[in-house]
Amino acid sequence: MKKINIAITGCMGRMGQQLIRSSKKDRAFKIVSLTENRKINKKISGIQPELNSINSFKKAHVIIDFTVPKCTIEILKIAAKQKKKIIIGTTGFSKKNENLIKKFSKKIPILKAGNMSLGVNLLMYLTEIASKSLGKNFLSKIYEVHHKNKKDYPSGTALMLGRGVATGRNKEFYSLIGKKYLNKKSFPFAKKINFNSVRKGEVIGEHEVTFSSGKEIVTLNHESFDRALYSEGALAAAKWILNKKPGLYSMRDLLNFK
Repeated sequence: MKKINIAITGCMGRMGQQLIRSSKKDRAFKIVSLTENRKINKKISGIQPELNSINSFKKAHVIIDFTVPKCTIEILKIAAKQKKKIIIGTTGFSKKNENLIKKFSKKIPILKAGNMSLGVNLLMYLTEIASKSLGKNFLSKIYEVHHKNKKDYPSGTALMLGRGVATGRNKEFYSLIGKKYLNKKSFPFAKKINFNSVRKGEVIGEHEVTFSSGKEIVTLNHESFDRALYSEGALAAAKWILNKKPGLYSMRDLLNFK
């Protein structure tokens, strides 16, 4: 069986390291390139990490990117020139960044997800259904917890879930973003979607969407126990995108949620 050549960006980060471990266990893949945005003076799994460049991605069929928005946009510029397929797990994009990603997707296949896990993408699907079914008489808010070193907030997953709420209401997501709290013990419902992000310990990920009418509360939640579920999801996405035409895809497309 012909292997899928992958380039892993941000190879020194938590997800970069996890992707290396997971891809080494999956015989469908061969790591041909590891990159970082700074020079690394040691080999990782027998490969010398490089800076992001046309040369570093030359042999890759798919680039898997879990970095930061600025870095992702730089990588997309290179990927577009080389017609490389790319999986984006980076979070924290601005609206301007999102528009740039859409622009690049007209040239190359891009699968972008704030979270690569099956359970979280199911949660988003259920959030859309709940938001649509419960209607405008229910207010919603989103709570998330991640490890103390995660810088962006709300998390990409929390924003995904916010989009789910907006889709259910048939509203534009950015018009529904409310207040963004950090490390609050409690936070209120509002007409817009409020977010509360907690950063503590080594928590991999907890997400909760709550709907309230004032008379009853509906809660949907998900908890992650192993970071491998994200890397395995990204690798499943890399397999899936191989034969896809240019476009912007999500894990929902891969999982075939209607």
